[in-house]
Amino acid sequence: MTIRPDELAGRRVTVMGLGLHGGGLASALFFARRGARVTVTDFRRDTAAFAPLLPQLEAFRVRTVLGRHEEADFTDTDLVVKNPAVPASSPYLALARARGIPVETDLSIFLQLAPGPLLAVTGTKGKSTTASAMHHCLRGGFPGARLGGNITVSPLEFVEELRPGDPAVLELSSWQLSDLRGRGLLAPAVSVLTRILPDHLDRYPDMESYVADKRVLFSGQRPEQLAVFNAEDPWQEGFPGGTAARVRWYSGRKLPPGKPGAWLEGGLGLYREPDGPVETILGPDLLLPGAHNRLNLLAAALACRLFGLEPGAVAASMASFPGIEHRLELALEKEGVRFYNDSAATIPQATAAALASLPPPLYLVAGGTDKNLDFGPLAEAASLAAGIYLIDGSGTRKIAAELDRRGLAYQGPFPALQEALDRAWKDARAEARRAGGCSLLFSPGCASFELFLNEFDRGRRFKELLRSLSGS
Repeated sequence: MTIRPDELAGRRVTVMGLGLHGGGLASALFFARRGARVTVTDFRRDTAAFAPLLPQLEAFRVRTVLGRHEEADFTDTDLVVKNPAVPASSPYLALARARGIPVETDLSIFLQLAPGPLLAVTGTKGKSTTASAMHHCLRGGFPGARLGGNITVSPLEFVEELRPGDPAVLELSSWQLSDLRGRGLLAPAVSVLTRILPDHLDRYPDMESYVADKRVLFSGQRPEQLAVFNAEDPWQEGFPGGTAARVRWYSGRKLPPGKPGAWLEGGLGLYREPDGPVETILGPDLLLPGAHNRLNLLAAALACRLFGLEPGAVAASMASFPGIEHRLELALEKEGVRFYNDSAATIPQATAAALASLPPPLYLVAGGTDKNLDFGPLAEAASLAAGIYLIDGSGTRKIAAELDRRGLAYQGPFPALQEALDRAWKDARAEARRAGGCSLLFSPGCASFELFLNEFDRGRRFKELLRSLSGS
């Protein structure tokens, strides 16, 4: 189905999955504002989580079916718009397809309507930071540049504000890319892949299936477009064979001959085209801590340089990039303790990177829901922490087993974040008095669904709890 906004009045549209990241709400309002008859249906039984969204839907007379799905909403409709978290194998989607009813997503609709150039980022970790840094940089040359996708802003919120020359940066998850497979809609001017690591193995049968969805990002690119790969990621070594785009690389060490792109050397991010001069696109002083973030900003800087921004402007923008919420976010300083909100660390390697990014002494609060992952990397890095405090969950039990295997002491598991934080705060405050300062890092290394709606709800709750910490 080709989406034409001026032909939507009176059309029946079912939005499957209201969700908590804004995509379902944005889709419903996009169609409702154009006169469509919209139904939003979500199977989540905890319907109280949707309460803040309902007034906006009611204002546009959107029908809501919460806590269940009704077959008629998928058979007596003109269009289904699915949330990326809904598996393509859903029997309700099968009902729609059997009737010849088209199934779209907010991204597939956006890609049919967006008038300007597209830059897109995927990977396992680092994609939100990389995409946000690209947007931060692009706004210097393109004030109308926008950012959306998996970063919790649906691009349908701003599609009609874009002018033909305005670039849009999209952060794309593997699920979002899977929905776009074979559609011929995705051809970014510049695509970027951050590091690929094991994730979502509770939903994918193996890593190869997970990586296959990542390949969708660059598979539809054309020869005049550019694909940016991580030269140190073994998963990406063979990726150039899957794209018609021109390939550039980024790396934490100098690139070998035959791999044009950007690398880190002497505290700088350097870039060179074949037979061209070496340019500095990343300076030595950044606001974000951590070697992994320096590599993320190098990827962002390279993408912006390839899009046409001048190297000096790129380096200046990267130096001023403040980071984003829930990613090694300095949330509070109190009595010599620096509190970092790293709730977006949903895999063990992300917590390991965070631990390596902060100076000792530091105290770690971790744990949550398992995604069928190996927690060895987290436990190995946990030796850097002066204290470890675990929040109960299916993943936490695997973390505890790994810590026990290494003879590392920990406290908990605690049934709630409040209790873990209170204990960690007591110990960190005493250490800060002795050492003249320390860090308390909330970096779960797990998903969050047993105690929180998602990692963003978890991070917000952590920051709320910081405001109620008791004094000396």
